[in-house]
Amino acid sequence: MDDDLKPLISSEQTSESSDRRDSTDFLDFKAKRPFHVEPKNIVKDDPQERVSSEASILNSRLHYYSRLTGSSDRLLSPPDHVIPQPEEIYIYSPLGTAFKVKGGDGAFKNPSIVTIFAIWNTMMGTSILSIPWGIKQAGFTLGVLLLSAMGLLTLYCCYRVLKSSKSIPYVDTSDWEFPDVCKYYFGKCGQLSSLVFSLVSLIGAMVVYWVLMSNFLYNTGKFVYNYDHNISDPNFGTNNSVICPYQIHNSTMDIHITSSNDTSDALFHFWWSKTNTIPFYLIILLLPLLNFRSASFFARFTFLGTISVMYLIFLVTLKAIQLGFHLEFHWFHSNQFFVAEFRTLFPQLTGVLTLAFFIHNCIITLMKNNRHQENNIRDLSVAYLLVGLTYLYVGVLIFAAFPSPPFSKDCIEPNFLDNFPSSDVLVFIARACLLFQMTSVYPLLGYLARVQIMGYLFDNSYPSFFHVITLNILIVAAGVLMARFYPDIGSIIRYSGATCGLALVFVLPALVHMISLKRQGELKWPSAIFHSLLILLGIANLLGQFFM
Repeated sequence: MDDDLKPLISSEQTSESSDRRDSTDFLDFKAKRPFHVEPKNIVKDDPQERVSSEASILNSRLHYYSRLTGSSDRLLSPPDHVIPQPEEIYIYSPLGTAFKVKGGDGAFKNPSIVTIFAIWNTMMGTSILSIPWGIKQAGFTLGVLLLSAMGLLTLYCCYRVLKSSKSIPYVDTSDWEFPDVCKYYFGKCGQLSSLVFSLVSLIGAMVVYWVLMSNFLYNTGKFVYNYDHNISDPNFGTNNSVICPYQIHNSTMDIHITSSNDTSDALFHFWWSKTNTIPFYLIILLLPLLNFRSASFFARFTFLGTISVMYLIFLVTLKAIQLGFHLEFHWFHSNQFFVAEFRTLFPQLTGVLTLAFFIHNCIITLMKNNRHQENNIRDLSVAYLLVGLTYLYVGVLIFAAFPSPPFSKDCIEPNFLDNFPSSDVLVFIARACLLFQMTSVYPLLGYLARVQIMGYLFDNSYPSFFHVITLNILIVAAGVLMARFYPDIGSIIRYSGATCGLALVFVLPALVHMISLKRQGELKWPSAIFHSLLILLGIANLLGQFFM
């Protein structure tokens, strides 16, 4: 009878259980844990292989225990016999597939060097092609100063994003992303705003990709045609190594007529036009690729981004050696060949740099895979340093090596590859590599945009083929229209960068940090003033794009 009156969980048991769970013995995975997934249910080559009913029961039990109480209360955490050993742990996908975890927890973790270069590779996008143009718009001296300052500011804001989930008490935020943090502090409105501005960066990047792919495909086809027909580029606006498209576009000379009087040549340029036909040809290739249910096939080609950037660095170095440096310092007034060191067009560079240093919407995910979490801040800082040095190297060398005279520095194009003739073999290789890389990355960007939009609207990343094809047609149409009527990647990058950066780089990280400090009673005036200034800088950065 006495035993029947005893509570199921006594204070002694609770204390003992709590002590045992808090001790290192609780983490001993050698304990007996009978539940496991049978080897025949492990996914190998067949993606359709399903888990067994036993595995499903195990998964349900773990979810049951996790919902019994908050993550901070360890009283009802899963008991030892429910938790499998490391070699018996599997990741369960929403489709019911079990993926085996090889080894312990450290198996999925990357060393610092891998994490650093993953961040570097993720940030090295199309913005690198516009850095020399941005420096020209701001002036050489001011451009270098702004590049360094924007790198530091975006690094700090990225640090705030990385720390944002750690400052939330009594909640398990281990699997949270920044939109979840925004939802915690600002409700649905915060989650929606972070989603919308994240989509601005994604769709903006896809538009830039379409414009650049049209450019690269045009120049690649032109190189092949000219080589096959033994046609040389016109000499107007060129010194055989560099061209000035700005002068060519403002000349009354017709570049196509001067190159050849043959009817076939005129026919080629009619059907192979950078703005009139090429953007539409790309639809045939890319629209079907956007409708794939999974983008895993295209993810295999992400390494091409690193190869392309390394080749660009080699190309820039070689061109700088061949052309030499051409610099004169005129602090506030431009002349025929050189621009002033400080120009009022500098907001155009800050808009480009906001997107160039933008990684804030995925930094939490990237850093989760770092093996030594205590080094996250150091590794993030090193990655930003490498990114900044890469941008400085490319931007400074192209600007300094651009031959002035005979050309003005104002001839530097938003895509610096346009300053080299299509007959240049090394530049042809760069364009071909970038074209192939962007063709493989574009479906990935489309997949990410689809997952975010459809997931939010329908809780399903692929609700139906009709929904998906409609969304993809709208995205492709935006790229085609911009490539047809406004193929200025510098302006597209700066507008999209300043827009998404307003929320995800400046406003939301600063507000989240101030609200967190306020709730903890630790918000001081210096911190409030500094983070308020960050918000004002983000607003000024966006407004500056429309007035400069």
